[in-house]
Amino acid sequence: MNNKNIFMREAIDLAMENMNTKNGGPFGAVVVKDGKVIGRGVNTVTTHNDPTAHAEVNAIRDACANLKDFQLADCEIYSSCEPCPMCLGAIYWARPAKLYFAATKDDAAAAGFDDSEIYTEISLPKNERKIPTEQLLHKEAEKVFENWIELDDKIEY
Repeated sequence: MNNKNIFMREAIDLAMENMNTKNGGPFGAVVVKDGKVIGRGVNTVTTHNDPTAHAEVNAIRDACANLKDFQLADCEIYSSCEPCPMCLGAIYWARPAKLYFAATKDDAAAAGFDDSEIYTEISLPKNERKIPTEQLLHKEAEKVFENWIELDDKIEY
């Protein structure tokens, strides 16, 4: 059997188990490096009262803790469902070699997990979004980045 399918089945099994135990939403993810699972995650939004506790984010946190690194170089992420915008952003920040997913965002939407509004909101000008957004103290904040650029002993990421 193809190892990719084995890892995806593990992500799907995590999603099913998580749903059945009522630990959170029906989502699971695993992070794989060198043919071994190094991180696992399930959706714990409702049990941890944390809207960021999606399966992919939890799997990334677990894998990074196990690797003792903030990057997932040479790793693959297997998600039971196509990642939402937040998780996709986290995946890009983690910089894995590849992402695999099973169910689509349309499948998730049909089950009540519709993130199409977020995709729409992101594309709108800030002043047209549903959550009012206002920029403050730009010059002061800009100085932080100027200092970052000049910092010699920073850890790049």
